[in-house]
Formats: sequence, structure tokens, C-alpha cells
Amino acid sequence: MKEPPKIGLDEFRRRRQELMALMADNSAAILPSGRMMMRNSDVDFLFRQDSNFHYLTGFGEPESVLVLIPGREHGESILFCRERDPDLEQWHGRMTGPDRAMQLYQLDDAFPISDIDDILPGLIEGRSQLYHQMGVDGGFDNRVLGWVNGLRNNRQGGAQPPGELIQLGQYVHELRLFKSAQEVAVMKHAAKVTAQGHRRLMEIAEPGMNEHRFEVELNYQFGLGGVRSPAYPSIVGAGVNACILHYIENNQSMAKGDLVLVDAGAEYEHYASDVTRTFPVDGRFSDAQRALYEVVLAANIAAIDKVLPGNHWNEPHEAATRVITEGLVALGILEGEVEALMEDEAFKPFYMHRTGHWLGLDVHDVGEYKVGDAWRVFEPGMVTTVEPGIYIPEDADVPGQFRGIGIRIEDDVLVTRKGNEVITADVPKNIDDIESFMAEA
Repeated sequence: MKEPPKIGLDEFRRRRQELMALMADNSAAILPSGRMMMRNSDVDFLFRQDSNFHYLTGFGEPESVLVLIPGREHGESILFCRERDPDLEQWHGRMTGPDRAMQLYQLDDAFPISDIDDILPGLIEGRSQLYHQMGVDGGFDNRVLGWVNGLRNNRQGGAQPPGELIQLGQYVHELRLFKSAQEVAVMKHAAKVTAQGHRRLMEIAEPGMNEHRFEVELNYQFGLGGVRSPAYPSIVGAGVNACILHYIENNQSMAKGDLVLVDAGAEYEHYASDVTRTFPVDGRFSDAQRALYEVVLAANIAAIDKVLPGNHWNEPHEAATRVITEGLVALGILEGEVEALMEDEAFKPFYMHRTGHWLGLDVHDVGEYKVGDAWRVFEPGMVTTVEPGIYIPEDADVPGQFRGIGIRIEDDVLVTRKGNEVITADVPKNIDDIESFMAEA
């Protein structure tokens, strides 16, 4: 059986080298790991590494700090991490320790985190620039300022503090925006596992089932695919609940005649998938559901067709909103000329969100959507979601058969050299495909 893909250590090292190539001469960068977060009393949430820290190291432990110093004679990549402690390991699991971290993660140097106050000021002393992601972790910001001020206060002793603090995030985020071949392979596996979960829900759906049953089944299917947790809280909204964009109560019964909107994705090797499908609980769309669904599906396809190298970021949204506006006019939900309605954004009461977002280590991933005042241009290696929707509130002043219907169709799309690839295409989304798939289950 073929092993699922993973990111190799050589890639983490290459990323560090790429980041250091962007840094100024005689500079240093400091990046802390994620923190353990308390759930309640003496119970912590399951630890999930900070995405930037993971991107540069692959190291999965808290209480760690990465320091990058381009051109340093004794090694450019330095890690501070916990020392091994048999008593703590007995209670909380194995620790890597500085020596093994150097060997296992291709780092140049490593020290105990308990020694960071003694060692780190010397590493940043005299540097012209210090790169740090200010504003993410206030406690660590204060520690960085303390190290800098300590050097500043020791000027009479010859200490030279860094000359300038520079926001690190913008440089790491630009690198993260472009996925390597290994990242694409990992994201495709996350999409494959996610597709298995969504298809399973179509197989088991029946009136009277609780929304929570779907969430449990998703988690089970994700686990079978080697996934520890979803990329975000799963949304399972049946009937009017589908009109709540981030509905996560997932505790209502699904009735005959309801559509159920499922927005859920697996996180594999820290990389997210993000898929939404909307389908009838009893396997058959009503006429009104079918009419609205066809509009959303046409918007989804039109937007995907605009995810091409050289097109700008907003073109998929422009295509989706035009299709939705035209569809709402055709169904009598909006009245007026399409161009005027587009200019007035008359679709917003029924489609109030953007058509997509970057996808990667975070489900709403990093990367700029504009460069200056211009929309960013799609380039090979970028991954975006495409997720148009229509949501008709129960009290909307529209033809009665459409009230209380919420529909969203979301796919993950990789920009390629020649066009795009929908990496979530394994989940049925055409009406005939959905109905036949559910009928055969």
C-alpha cells in the first residue's frame, strides 16, 4: 500500500534558505512556536504548531524558538527547545531535545529554551535588522523588546542593539502563497480524504437523522484517512440552518424535503482542505431547490473558469456575482436590469461573502490579495477556494417557494502553468450525479 505523502526535511531547509535570501545583510530573524492553550482546569487543547513555525522547521513541539542568521559562521539555523526530562516525558510524552533536534530536523545549532535569555541577546547584537512577527504573540513581543532594550541599555558596555525591527510575517507569507510539488501532493491527499467524508454523508443521509451524526461520521472518515482533526469546525446545516454562514451548533434533526449544507475539510500534515456540498436529505431536489442550486452551480463553474494564470484575484468573484445576479432575476427574486443590479450589489442580501480565499497551512491562508492598489494576479502554485452561495432568509420578500433555502458549493482549485486543477473534483456536485449517487447508496 502506497504511503501517504509528507513534506521532506530537505524542503524545510530549502524554505529557511529562501527566507534568508530575502533578508538584509547582517540581519537576524526570530520566530516562536505555538503555545499550549488551556481548555479548562488542568486540561489543554490538543497542541497545533504555529503555521509559520511549522513551515520553516517541521518541528512539532511548543516552547521553542527559531533564530535565522544569514551568513553566521557557526550555523545559520538555530533552535531553542525543551531539554529532555524523563519525569515530564512520563506524564506528557516524548521530547526531542536540542541535540536530537539538530540531527532530526537538519538544523545547524540548538540550545535549551531555558538558556534563551542568556544566549539570544548575543545572537542579535550588532545586527542591522531584526525580523519578528510583531502583534501575533504579545507575551513574546515583550520578550523581544526586553532583549533589544537590554542591549540598548548596555551601550556603555559596547553592546549594539539591532538598528531596525521589521515585520517577518510578510516575507514568510509570500513564500507560503506558492505551493511546491510536495505541498500540492499533501493538499491533494487532504482533499481525497475530505472527498471520502462528503461522499459517505451522501450515502447515509436520511430524514430524521441529526446534524451531529454527520459531524461524527466526518470525523470517523477523516480518521480512516490518517487525519487527526478537521481543518476547522465542521458546518452541518439542514433546512434554514444552511442560511447561517458559520453554523456550528450541528444539533438539529434533518427533515424530509430539507437540503443539508456541509462545509467541512480534513487537515493533513497541517495542510487544510475546504469543501462545501449541499444536497437533499431524502435524495431528491424539489423544483425550487433545483432552480436555486443550478444558479449556484453555474456560478461555481464560471468562477473556476476564471482561476487562470494572468487573471486577477477578483475575476472569479466578478464572474460568480454576475451569474448569481442573472439567476436571481430569472427566478423573480431580484427585479431590474442586470447591469444596474450589479453596480448596486443588489445580490448582497442573498450572497454576502467573497467567492474564495487562499488555502494552505491555514484554511484562510496567508498571502496578499492586492499588490498596491491592484488585485493580485494568479500564478502557478497558488491554491484558492471557490465558494459561491445563495441564502434566502425565511422572512425574505421573495416568492415563497425559495424562502429558507441556503446553498453553497465550494471547491479547492490549484493554479497550474496551463490553467487550473480542481483538486476536490471527487465530490459530486451536479444534480444528476448527486441524485444518482444517493439513489445507489
